[in-house]
Amino acid sequence: MVKEKTLVPVETYLESGIQVGTKFKTKFMQQYIHKVNPKNGVAILDLEKVDQKLKAGANFLAKYKAEDILVVCRRENGWKGAKKFAKTIGAKFFVGRYPAGIITNSQLKTFMEPKLMFVADPRGDKNAVKDAYKVNIPILALCDSNNTLRNIDVAIVCNNKGAKSLGLVYWTLANEYLKATGQKVKLELEDFIE
Repeated sequence: MVKEKTLVPVETYLESGIQVGTKFKTKFMQQYIHKVNPKNGVAILDLEKVDQKLKAGANFLAKYKAEDILVVCRRENGWKGAKKFAKTIGAKFFVGRYPAGIITNSQLKTFMEPKLMFVADPRGDKNAVKDAYKVNIPILALCDSNNTLRNIDVAIVCNNKGAKSLGLVYWTLANEYLKATGQKVKLELEDFIE
């Protein structure tokens, strides 16, 4: 049971399915699993820990200037939320296939030097994670029950597969980032969901 005030109402978390993990569970994510649904074997993430990690991720993001953040999302369910998040705060982004060498090869015309890599899924966005690790850029990642935390600096525990969950995470982080940087903008959750 969630004991303290959450970033968003518990009902909104539950409606988005942010707590629904996968049938696969890694040793890294075991501590964030509340229980396993006996009917289908799906891991249910601990909502209190989801909220804590979302707060920690928002605080971590707020330490960076928006133009120094690179948002990467290969998962189609998250494209709208990732783009909206990046455009709202002023960050750079890639949705779909991550272009190889974009942060490691200074000879490319599209070369950039972000100070933070923010990925939607360490597994799906593994090339971006590998590049960021190579050049020693901190990595913030949305991690589900099936993810590894290897090479991840800050993990936000959540369902990183569902469109509603991803939209809610990006919307929450955008609101918290704007709040932390002194910007007062009213964002609509629907604008972040496919």
